[in-house]
Amino acid sequence: MTRPSPEQERHLARQARLVAFVIAGTMLLWMGAQWIGGKVGLEARYAFLFDFAALAAFFWALVVTYQIWRKRQG
Repeated sequence: MTRPSPEQERHLARQARLVAFVIAGTMLLWMGAQWIGGKVGLEARYAFLFDFAALAAFFWALVVTYQIWRKRQG
């Protein structure tokens, strides 16, 4: 097993930071949408739309995190 080159390490670190920002931003936006939706009386179908968008972002973050993990293993 060989260590990734410094350039690859920087690329993986950049990807990891992007994943962290996506997770944190998604959580904040989702919580804000739920709170605003409750205050405004938004219909349930719009709340589900926000839920599905958050799930999609979290799934993307999971896939990219798995890819980063696999690249560091090999």
